[in-house]
Amino acid sequence: MTDKSLDGVTASNIAALGIAPDVADGLHGRIAEVVRIYGPANPDTWRQISTRVLSPDLPFAFHQMLYHSCFNGFGPDPPAWIPDPEAAILTNVGKLLERRGKEFLGSRYKDPISNFSDFQEFSVTNPEVYWRTIFNEMNVSFSNPPECIFHENVPGGGQVSHPGGQWLPGAYVNPAMNCLSVNSKRSLDDASIVWRDEGKDDLPVNTMTLEELRSEVWLVAHALKELGLERGSAIAIDMPMHVHSVVIYLAIVLAGYVVVSIADSFAAGEISTRLKISKAKAIFTQDLIIRGEKSIPLYRRVVEAQSPMAIVIPTRGSSFSTQLRHGDIGWHDFLERVKEFKKCEFTAAEQPVDAFTNILFSSGTTGDPKAIPWTQATPFKAAADAWCHMDIQKGDVVAWPTNLGWMMGPWLVYASLLNGASIALYNGSPLGSSFAKFIQDAKVTMLGVIPSIVRTWKSMNSVSGYDWSTIRCFGSTGEASNVDEYLWLMGRACYKPVIEYCGGTEIGGGFVTGSLLQAQALAAFSTPAMGCSLFILGSDGYPIPKNKPGIGELALGPVMFGSSMTLLNADHYDVYFKGMPLWNGKVLRRHGDMFEITSRGYYRAHGRADDTMNLGGIKVSSVEIERLCNEVDNSILETAAIGVPPPAGGPEQLVIAVVFKDPDSNITTDLNQLRMSLNSAVQKKLNPLFRVSRVVPLQSLPRTATNKVMRRILRQQFVQLDQTSKM
Repeated sequence: MTDKSLDGVTASNIAALGIAPDVADGLHGRIAEVVRIYGPANPDTWRQISTRVLSPDLPFAFHQMLYHSCFNGFGPDPPAWIPDPEAAILTNVGKLLERRGKEFLGSRYKDPISNFSDFQEFSVTNPEVYWRTIFNEMNVSFSNPPECIFHENVPGGGQVSHPGGQWLPGAYVNPAMNCLSVNSKRSLDDASIVWRDEGKDDLPVNTMTLEELRSEVWLVAHALKELGLERGSAIAIDMPMHVHSVVIYLAIVLAGYVVVSIADSFAAGEISTRLKISKAKAIFTQDLIIRGEKSIPLYRRVVEAQSPMAIVIPTRGSSFSTQLRHGDIGWHDFLERVKEFKKCEFTAAEQPVDAFTNILFSSGTTGDPKAIPWTQATPFKAAADAWCHMDIQKGDVVAWPTNLGWMMGPWLVYASLLNGASIALYNGSPLGSSFAKFIQDAKVTMLGVIPSIVRTWKSMNSVSGYDWSTIRCFGSTGEASNVDEYLWLMGRACYKPVIEYCGGTEIGGGFVTGSLLQAQALAAFSTPAMGCSLFILGSDGYPIPKNKPGIGELALGPVMFGSSMTLLNADHYDVYFKGMPLWNGKVLRRHGDMFEITSRGYYRAHGRADDTMNLGGIKVSSVEIERLCNEVDNSILETAAIGVPPPAGGPEQLVIAVVFKDPDSNITTDLNQLRMSLNSAVQKKLNPLFRVSRVVPLQSLPRTATNKVMRRILRQQFVQLDQTSKM
């Protein structure tokens, strides 16, 4: 931070940051020229500074100094990126509004930037027109077209699991077939997937055309049919995100089965839970995961989980590190059964729009993960978000380090392929310079991140020297982000915008996000997602007035295309609608995050309102962690697991509050040793990506009159303690 305004920055200030004096003089001259024309402190000044003065090779401290100087005294939410009117017209939304803006908005229409918010409101109030338009823009093909886009009153009346209404009644569709079809967005020669395996960083990137992808998917779909499973059977995938897993995912959906998404980081117990809830009939996995010198026995975990029949991909050549169980099938044998069908088109299983296509899992406030089915419609919500908010177009190359076990894995598949873009996959760790080189070599145009990855890149300087100039925008989801870290990220790609994106597995995408037609402030959202209405509940439990600054629990309008309609292991109505207020005759949908709307109209996330926390982009129940921690040491009476945001911002850190059976243990126990023991239990039995940040001994846990632990109170206390210790 700085208390200087931009016109107060001197050449010696610049040189003090480690920049050679002659270079500092030149930079100071350019700054002075910008200030002379645009003034010392306004958004246009920053746009000129970020494009004409700053470059990735200059010290980040210099970037920080100019950003904070430019907005010295500006107040909250200074824009780090401002849309250019000429570029805005070339976005997906810009082109649509230039053609049909007056049709949608009447005489109010002026230009895409001025009327973006009006168009967002139009998408909410006119779902029939908006979604029909978007399906046409994305060339969505229905084997049986819907009777209408939205039917507000579900036949039969009464309480329903999804009060919002019925989408696309009567429609039959297959989203995988839409990914593989040729239309104005795709030709057979277009690249569908580009990828590179770790350790082959000096080789050209691999490319799979749409024609090749179709052939691979068809063959796997034929092989699946040979298994003799009934249509609609659940088939799990527990693999890293690479070209094989994408082919398998599309083949399962194409053939009319249901994908069960399992993250490759899960321990055997977590795999077993998900297989049982989904009633999976088979599972795709691979022998080993190789990361550098480290070898992770993935198939062995699947066996330990007592999985159904496994189809196993060998990691090294055609051999396996361990003998396969009786009844399991090696990948090559699986495909050999249908070798005569190679390059023979597989007839897609067209299904009713409410048939399941994917079962994903999201932790709630109970010990078991919620099993959330995606329908045939949900993929189009994901792709529509990408079309509108990340502006993914034909010819784009989209990378987002993720896994099919989390919603961003399927999101990446559909957001790319349904919009005519290529999926960019790096089969290895995204944390080092090898990944940065892949982004350069693959000419990625949209790079998705989570803040913890950005933090690692920045601290390790692992992207230095690589050319990311092809990037048109970043996407960010999963955690709360940090202003200076995302300023650094933007600077790596010559100040392209970061589109913050927040939603959920049960939404099928986002409910609040950013746009290339709006100014973007760091670590903030600029708009509700298309088709979504947001409400911030005041202390009385009812929405605060629209556009009035405030903070409270977020609720959603119930009319959201692609959002969940049922849960496999919980009552959907009870989880999302029971006890929620009515607004204009409609019951609002519970989400559970605390949100703020600022004086400049931006949205900021403030963590979970319930007892679910977000660790490294993964939502997890406090109860799941506490159950493990309570068993680690006999001296423990009870624990409370709390997600606490660090004082400087960023993703939540896991803090364990511990009450000992003997009060004297507060003094005698080695808390660091206990922290390591708790950490080991959480990583081994729940998820190796989680980390216990610290242990706090307490005499007792705060409780309600009905004996429920008030974790929110603990969270507030720990945040306050952190802020006090930082002063």
